[in-house]
Amino acid sequence: MHLDSGFILSTETVDSPLGVSFVIWLLTEKGPLKTISLPESVVFFIKLKDKATVEKVLRLSGVSFEIVPVELKNFQQGSVAGCYFKSLKHYYNALKALSPESIVTYEDDIRPIDRFLMERFIKGSTWVKGDITHKDGYRLLTNCQFKNNPDVNPKFKTVSLDIECNGEGVLFSIGLVGHGIDCVLMIGSPIKYGDAIEVIWCVDEIDLLQKLQHFIAKTDPDLIIGWNVIEFDFSVLHSRAETLGIELRLGRNNEKIKLRVGNYTRLTIPGRVVIDGIDTLKNATYHYDSFSLSNVAAKELGEKKFISSSDQLAEIERQFNDDKLSLAKYNRQDCVLVLRIFNKLNLLDFAVVRSQLTGLELHRMGGSVASFVNLYLPLLHRSGYVAPNLGDHGLNFDSPGGYVMSSKPGFYKNVLVLDFKSLYPSIMRTFCIDPLGLIEGLLNPKDAIPGYNNALFSRHKNHLPALIKTLSITRQEAKDSQKPMLSQAIKIIMNSLYGVLGSRGCRFYDPRLSSSITLRGHDIMQTTKKWIEECGYNVIYGDTDSIFITLDDGLNTLQCDEIGKQLAININQQWIQEISQKHDLESFLEIEFETLYSPFFMPTIRGKTMGSKKRYVGQKINKNHNELVFKGVEAVRSDWTEFAQEFQVELFEALFSSDYKISLLEELVNSYSRRLQNGEFDDKLIYRKKLGQNLTEYKKNIPPHVQAVKKYKALNPNFEVKRGQVIEYVYTFDGPELSDTNKRLNYPLYIRKQLDPIAEMIFSAMEVTLSKSTQTSLF
Repeated sequence: MHLDSGFILSTETVDSPLGVSFVIWLLTEKGPLKTISLPESVVFFIKLKDKATVEKVLRLSGVSFEIVPVELKNFQQGSVAGCYFKSLKHYYNALKALSPESIVTYEDDIRPIDRFLMERFIKGSTWVKGDITHKDGYRLLTNCQFKNNPDVNPKFKTVSLDIECNGEGVLFSIGLVGHGIDCVLMIGSPIKYGDAIEVIWCVDEIDLLQKLQHFIAKTDPDLIIGWNVIEFDFSVLHSRAETLGIELRLGRNNEKIKLRVGNYTRLTIPGRVVIDGIDTLKNATYHYDSFSLSNVAAKELGEKKFISSSDQLAEIERQFNDDKLSLAKYNRQDCVLVLRIFNKLNLLDFAVVRSQLTGLELHRMGGSVASFVNLYLPLLHRSGYVAPNLGDHGLNFDSPGGYVMSSKPGFYKNVLVLDFKSLYPSIMRTFCIDPLGLIEGLLNPKDAIPGYNNALFSRHKNHLPALIKTLSITRQEAKDSQKPMLSQAIKIIMNSLYGVLGSRGCRFYDPRLSSSITLRGHDIMQTTKKWIEECGYNVIYGDTDSIFITLDDGLNTLQCDEIGKQLAININQQWIQEISQKHDLESFLEIEFETLYSPFFMPTIRGKTMGSKKRYVGQKINKNHNELVFKGVEAVRSDWTEFAQEFQVELFEALFSSDYKISLLEELVNSYSRRLQNGEFDDKLIYRKKLGQNLTEYKKNIPPHVQAVKKYKALNPNFEVKRGQVIEYVYTFDGPELSDTNKRLNYPLYIRKQLDPIAEMIFSAMEVTLSKSTQTSLF
């Protein structure tokens, strides 16, 4: 028997004569390894009392099966049995046959390969033992057994891929840049050109796809990356191959790709992984007003794409017909930009540690619910339960969101922010909030911890508190050892735990769980506010896990810092005593002195005197430099123009400066107004808005960005846009137009919509503050 270890690249489930086998390609230190498991059975569960009925239905349906009582029960304490199948075909036929009979089944939506891996606690990488055979370009391991191995650090061969095509998906070219390759495959007759870029000329689409297969096989990458690469590039490649009647064999061992469209597009390339840049950025919690490659490249790399026309598709078609070398450069540039973004932001490192923490496949993004199931379900089985189905609890009330205090608007010299570290996970750990804990707590109320909405939680039978403890320790170790991607991935997982339990799309959703978290958070925030005010300080705002406190204007930075640190120590100690005395529990709540803002501005709701929520601006005092922080205001909102954002930043820089005067602010406003009307900001007056639906679906109340598209399309019938596309437009005296219009911009409208509201927000608040003082300076 041969023992090896590696990182999972691709997985498939196949029928074999003796049962279901799992084909798992691994990247090992010695190269790619194809592994095939020992034959397995696949399973779902039924109520034990339905056994006879199920047997009758399945026999009539010609399904081969075995039903065995198991040491598991459902959340209603009913015994269950496992329905086992040695064939995927019979497994799915059984579910189809039982559906009309209203037979309750459990865990029938768990993919067999996911169950196989999660029950062995395999996350991303694995030990494997089996019979070894050496093949051409790879090794094959059969009759395999698997065991979790968390210590694999894969080193991938990576290629960036990008295609160009027309609106119907007819291919023009394919760019490939990365490990040992840098070229563009282009349909057309060879032409002379310099050596700045390598173009491989192709006769037609079939030749193009065949050459793609050749170069992928020759380069033999482990990873293929791109931008919207699964939903667009590979979907188009797969569709064109089917239309042209050829098989697209891009996998190792010359195996063909498989693409299935459902809730999301699932792509399998045996022995390789395809990772999308957009999905990875979103999962790593990056935020942009648009996730288009052109926008992200501009923000992260300071580079613009070679084609920036509103009608990008028309320009691509023109270049293919008239200027193929320019199209090749554009195609290649997209590949290069993707590689550089991945490298700069360490996106592959993030994807790897996320997979090793959650067990999700490397390419699978999103999936907070799937991550939770991967982590929780094996533990639940070992506690004697099958997972519930959606809505098994029978409850229909909603749990409230996070607690947000009313704010006290105005200008402040010194504002402390105290922040509860991972508040919701800390609540779950402290008060044992857990799906299993809820069921066991309701069964044994005498020794249970009270929650909210009649929830009771077992002190001893639960899993999330221990899981959160492990994640917290691992995250601190990651911070201490300078592993930022691991720390970030753990933070995202911990923060998602409440969201999953509060999502109706999760099988473990129960409003008693989610409300016991959020309502406990409300009580903690209100009690903390009361304790702070009992110390003689004024709380001006609070949001979910953060509390904002004003201090005397005369205090310096060191004095403010000392007060913040001491307040945090006192509050943590009070919570330890409070939770011990009231609940006989250990407190894992931890509030930290996070930030000193000096100065700080809290606006009113526009047109009113009451304070706003989730909107403020402060100057954050750091050791080496001060930093302006904008929350919820125009400077950080994508529905405002770059002009408005720049204006607001400069206005607050002037307001927060040591030599601030009202006259200087007024002069700044007037200067921006003059410069705007002189045309100095024309390139910063662009609005960006995503199409929420297809163009034809907009019937009534047509928004400005759609009006702009429809105007342009009326003059350019071949112009196409798709749902989800970001539209760039401006306001002219004829209304909204696409941003590359030559019409004169409506400057009075921009002053009214983009300049006046920002100035009014500050000056209206200043009037309230200044009425209490005759000084010409706020600070």
